[in-house]
Amino acid sequence: MTNALLFATTVLVWGTTWIGIRMQVGPVPVLVSVLYRFLLAAAILLGALALSGRLRWPAARHHPFLILQALCLFSLNFLCFYAAAGRIPSGLVSVIFSLATIFNAVNARLFFGERITGRVALAAALGAAGVGLLFARDLMGAADPAALHGVGLAMLGTLLFSWGNMVSRRNGMAGVPLMSANAWGMGYAVLILGALIAATGTPVVAPPDGRYLMALVYLAVAASVIGFTTYLMLVARIGSSRAAYATVLFPVIALTISTVVEGYRWHWTGFVGLAFALAGNLVLFARPAGWRRPG
Repeated sequence: MTNALLFATTVLVWGTTWIGIRMQVGPVPVLVSVLYRFLLAAAILLGALALSGRLRWPAARHHPFLILQALCLFSLNFLCFYAAAGRIPSGLVSVIFSLATIFNAVNARLFFGERITGRVALAAALGAAGVGLLFARDLMGAADPAALHGVGLAMLGTLLFSWGNMVSRRNGMAGVPLMSANAWGMGYAVLILGALIAATGTPVVAPPDGRYLMALVYLAVAASVIGFTTYLMLVARIGSSRAAYATVLFPVIALTISTVVEGYRWHWTGFVGLAFALAGNLVLFARPAGWRRPG
């Protein structure tokens, strides 16, 4: 699969994730909703690997990092995102999540010594400005305490996601196959979430209706199994800073869906923001004249 196809798949799938998360916020506690999601996703991934004969138990030295990946990518970050979606619009959560481009560039520098290039910095700046303009009215409306709490949770979830990117990158460099790392990481996430449910006495509520179940299946299969696979393949191929630029385009997808389904009305700031986000995409991925692929 080409990098362009991996990028497009990640943007399309994860760009619609926030709507699914919003559909799950309600009678089922957040802890239980996230548990349902990764229980189904882990069962699918582990089952597929077992049926294909590719299921292997990683060496003991990798398991602390698989647990860390589970904490950052498959559990704690989503607890933050689900809780945030109950306090602020899902579109605003996706705007905040787009800051992963900046977090990843900084964390890649801190953990791997990766240089922050001028191209990455310019693309991140254009993307951040673009998504800010796309949801400028929502951002200005997030002034009450509950909304500010939601913004803080979304920021924390994005930081955890970025740290998870770094752990996934380490696991790949250490020779742990991507699908195996994801499968065991999601398996550990189920154990972590189950322990949190038991420790907090959270009631395990059954899925209330077909709408919830549809969102659950989509989030587990498309957003978790497919989305994490394509995104982390990008991280391994092109680096965490460039791969994270996919997050800048998520609000564009969310806004398009909102236009069709919810009757969102475009404002001039939205058109300018869209132009900025797309410009950042071109800056990041366009090949300069005379550019040649290394090797």
